[in-house]
This record gives sequence, C-alpha cells and structure tokens, in this order.
Amino acid sequence: MKAANLFNAVAKKASYAAGTPWTFCIALGIVALWGASGPVFGFNDTWQLVINTGTTIITFLMVFLIQHTQNADTAAMQIKLDELIRATREANNELLNLEELDEKRLEQIRKQYEALARAAGREQQARAGSGGQQATAAAPDVDTAE
Repeated sequence: MKAANLFNAVAKKASYAAGTPWTFCIALGIVALWGASGPVFGFNDTWQLVINTGTTIITFLMVFLIQHTQNADTAAMQIKLDELIRATREANNELLNLEELDEKRLEQIRKQYEALARAAGREQQARAGSGGQQATAAAPDVDTAE
C-alpha cells in the first residue's frame, strides 16, 4: 500500500474515531483522573506538565488530521456540485470554475446572484398578491472571463 493511501486510510479512521462519543468519554475520563491525581502529586509542576504536554501534542496532530479530512471532503463536495451544475440544463456552466476566480470577480458574481434573489423575492410577493400566478426568475448572465 502506498504511503499516501495508508495515510488517507489512517486519517479517515482516526478522524471518525475522534468524533465519537466514546472518544469524548475517554478524554473526559483521562482529564478527570489527572485532576483527581493532583493531590497525590501535590499539584506540582510535573503534574501540570503532563496534561499540558499531552494536550499540546494531541492538538498539534489533530490540526493536520482535521485539515486533511476537510480538504478531502471539500474536494469531493466541489466535484459533486460541479456535476450538478453540468447536468442541470438551465444551470450556468460558467460557474464551474468559481474557485479559480479572484475575490473581486467572486464579489461581482455574488452581487449578481443577490440581485437575482431580490428579484425572485419580489416575484414571489407579486404572486402571493395576485393569486399565485407562476413566474420564474432567469439565472443572471455571468461572465467569468477576465
């Protein structure tokens, strides 16, 4: 098994395990045992160092684990959204590469869609006031080319 595949498999399992109630209970138990052992060790510096070091190491490793799983989830979701846009006849296929645009262009497109949402809201209010006649808002013409 390649190292990348092994890491992916381990990361998925560890990420899943870290989010279970049992893991929380185990962590809570460790902290409770550590707190209860304080009087035995006189609440000294070594006693404090044990929990500080342990939590620091776990936190440091979890940052990378969480980021890895988040990256994988985001990539999978992006592919699924791209497929939905591609497969929907009325969808604007130019939106497929939004993640590649700069912030200024994204803001322009966002404003166009906010205008569409406002227009749809006005149409919905008009339908409600006129007895429910159907009207649909067209997708705005989005030019993603710079």
